[in-house]
Amino acid sequence: MAGNIQPTLDKIMEIDGAIACAVVDATSGMLLGQAGSGIDMNVAAAGNSEVVRAKLKTMKSLGLQDNIKDIMIILGKAYHLIKIHGNLFIYVALNKGKSNLALARHKIAEAESTLTV
Repeated sequence: MAGNIQPTLDKIMEIDGAIACAVVDATSGMLLGQAGSGIDMNVAAAGNSEVVRAKLKTMKSLGLQDNIKDIMIILGKAYHLIKIHGNLFIYVALNKGKSNLALARHKIAEAESTLTV
């Protein structure tokens, strides 16, 4: 594993309510690193890559000249966050009842700012 992917993921797992997280190549859907448990991260990486690509395609169709920073999916029991980092993204699943969304987003941004690959 290149760069500091695992230390970044370990830092994210310290967030209250963190279930699992990963760094993913957005183009290929390839999982570059993961931490936590309870989620098949290969499936999550591939599926969330499709979410990112679909949003980029929609933005292009709309003529939007902008960049995605974050994608947030709120489920009944969990938050699923995608933080874009160049051609990669950080995927984080949080237990909704145990996490503070605003604080978690801040801590994910902090961890992302130090990510090197």
